[in-house]
Amino acid sequence: MLTVRLERLRLEPGDWVLDLGCGEGRHSHGLHMLGGVNVVGLDPDLSALAKARDGLGFLPPGNTKQDTLTGFMSGDALALPFADNTFAAIICSEVLEHLHDYSGAIREIRRVLKPAGIFAATVPHAWPERICWKLAPAPDGYPLTPGGHLRIFDDTALAREIETAGFTRTAKHHAHGLHSPYWWLQCAVWKTKDTNWLVRQYHRLLVWDIMKRPWLTRALDRITSPWMGKSVCLYFGPAP
Repeated sequence: MLTVRLERLRLEPGDWVLDLGCGEGRHSHGLHMLGGVNVVGLDPDLSALAKARDGLGFLPPGNTKQDTLTGFMSGDALALPFADNTFAAIICSEVLEHLHDYSGAIREIRRVLKPAGIFAATVPHAWPERICWKLAPAPDGYPLTPGGHLRIFDDTALAREIETAGFTRTAKHHAHGLHSPYWWLQCAVWKTKDTNWLVRQYHRLLVWDIMKRPWLTRALDRITSPWMGKSVCLYFGPAP
């Protein structure tokens, strides 16, 4: 389930790509399957990194046939362990809303990205996110669960802030229209979400959609994503 459209990264054979805050590796795995590029997935969560590494064993050969690599490492978004101008593209998907100093992370991204590199940032879409916060409010609800969201971004304001770090926004789209109702349902039954029958059935539907990609749910996702997609994706190139 990719949020970033990898073709927008304009990757060339042998490029290095950073998946910052990779979690269990969905975008790293997508890049691995694309093949021909070097992929580094970085995250502070060691258990998520272990799952990301294990997941490579279930993927098609990808990079193993391309004399390139896919690897995972622990690290801090505020002190990236890479030299300046290392990466041709950086993905930061559903990460900035978790960080106290997200502006510092953006500055680090600009530092390790090549001058002509592409930066793709995704965050929760504001109005579906606000419904989650209202249905399961703090202090023990959706926003403040372990790894929870610290803020709701206005994507226009976020894009302006990223541009002040030396970028120009080049594209935008929304994704995962079928996922917003799933999160609303979870938040509506927050204390029993792990055992709730409706939540479980909706989760089964989403897994089926991801695995089988039937035309009906794919069409519904395309229709609903522009206005109720769970995520908004912003793409940036170098400032002129």
